[in-house]
Amino acid sequence: MSHPHPELGPPPALAKGGVRVVALGGLGEVGRNMTVIEYDGRLLIVDCGVLFPDDHPGVDLILPDFEYIADRLDDIDGIVLTHGHEDHIGAVPYLLRMKRDIPLIGSQLTLALVEAKLKEHKITPLTLQVKEGQREQIGPFDCEFVAVNHSIPDALAVFIRTPGGNLLCTGDFKMDQLPLDKRITDLRAFARMGEEGVDLFLTDSTNADVPGFTTPERNILPAIETVFEKAQRRIIVACFSSHVHRVQQVLDTAYEFDRKVAMVGRSMVRNMTIAQELGYLKVPDGVLIDAKKLDQYRDDEVVLICTGSQGEPMAALSRMANRDHKIDVGPGDTILMASSLIPGNENAVYRVINGLMRLGADVVHKGNALVHVSGHASAGELLYCYNIVKPKNVMPIHGEWRHLVANGKLAEQTGVPAKNVVLAEDGVVVDLVDGKASIVGAVPCGYVYVDGSLVGTTDETMLKDRRILRDEGFVTIIVVRDAATGKIAAGPDIRTRGFAEDEQVFEKVLPKLEEALEEARRKGVTDSHQLQQIIRRTVGGYVGGKLRRRPMIIPMVIDA
Repeated sequence: MSHPHPELGPPPALAKGGVRVVALGGLGEVGRNMTVIEYDGRLLIVDCGVLFPDDHPGVDLILPDFEYIADRLDDIDGIVLTHGHEDHIGAVPYLLRMKRDIPLIGSQLTLALVEAKLKEHKITPLTLQVKEGQREQIGPFDCEFVAVNHSIPDALAVFIRTPGGNLLCTGDFKMDQLPLDKRITDLRAFARMGEEGVDLFLTDSTNADVPGFTTPERNILPAIETVFEKAQRRIIVACFSSHVHRVQQVLDTAYEFDRKVAMVGRSMVRNMTIAQELGYLKVPDGVLIDAKKLDQYRDDEVVLICTGSQGEPMAALSRMANRDHKIDVGPGDTILMASSLIPGNENAVYRVINGLMRLGADVVHKGNALVHVSGHASAGELLYCYNIVKPKNVMPIHGEWRHLVANGKLAEQTGVPAKNVVLAEDGVVVDLVDGKASIVGAVPCGYVYVDGSLVGTTDETMLKDRRILRDEGFVTIIVVRDAATGKIAAGPDIRTRGFAEDEQVFEKVLPKLEEALEEARRKGVTDSHQLQQIIRRTVGGYVGGKLRRRPMIIPMVIDA
């Protein structure tokens, strides 16, 4: 397997007749999926998603870095969206802000979900709706779309033919043989494309380190029914706002148990309304009610479906756990967390579970019941795909580094030469030339943060300061200086916030601080910034050495 070198420089010009692939997100992380494919000076983008922040205080979303394509927007022939999950469509509005007429290509449900999102941004997109089996010429890219099974309906893989080589990008997929919507991954199409020749196979890695086969969706129905049988009061189901299959199972089970269902949360209501209008969600008669009418029913007659299965702080379930929601969770309520843990979200999810259980609720989750199955192919399914497609080169995509490595090893086991398995990270440039894929350089590719209404203004330095404030608190030292003599007229006065120690502990450092300031005066130091640095060093050294703490220290020197 070829690995990216940390000292990779800018790539050379693309060889004539070659195909260039640059992932601007999705490699080394679960989310932010975006891949740029270039041929003959033209660009095709596959997916444009967001990453939900983990340890990024104040950050709402993390976007792909568009710098690589910022001055080439006119070269983009289209954005192919493989399916409607946020980690594949969430960044589309931010890219279209830069150029609104870039065509979006996707299935009916995918485009409906992204159009609803764009409406909030006041953008009317140029779209091309496609379905499995359809073939479209998008600039120099001859794209054929293939049905794949995933945890959202209407997911597609895309086979991209170019004179420089053929690429097959799976998007997110699995091989559920008994899917709820009866739409299986089209392995016959994969085989046909393998016969034609797949020069580069870009394949989902998220479950590559999980042995065997992903459990079919229908296998979780008994666990859902058990929850309904045992629940004493309300049932609150938390899942992704785009998980149509899971919502369908809950609606059908609620109908059987004569319960009413209310959707809670703006994104849940919006997405399920779209799915129902397009026929992807079949709502049994009389089951669905408005959340505002919940008071008209007994607690044991209702089911709530909400967001927050990943512990998102502003989602409905987290707010219920914090008693910051109009739904007051208590003893007898049953919470069904019908989703898997996205890597990095574990602490947030368990914090919500603990909060709900502290309120007396019974929480059913993947750790204690079969209430969710993954939407991604496990190792056994990926082996099948490699044997069917027989690709010449493989580039694992969509996953953390451990997932990419595991996927690459699976490819090798099926006979793909190790030198033809390309492991790349975000920003690494892979060229397919004369049937051989190789790493040729790297382009700038960092995190771009959405912080409220601001995009790209927050950086790592600011986030570091926020983490310090969150974890260590801050100490303010105010010194008033006589402008004429330079002597200290008042202070030092020390105040703390978010700092566990009593302010009296600073009495021991005050003499040292006064001595340091007097010595600076004798040496003729008059610059306020220099004095602030002296204060910061003196107090910081004391706090770090004696108290083993590293708060943010904010010195203020005022001339009077």
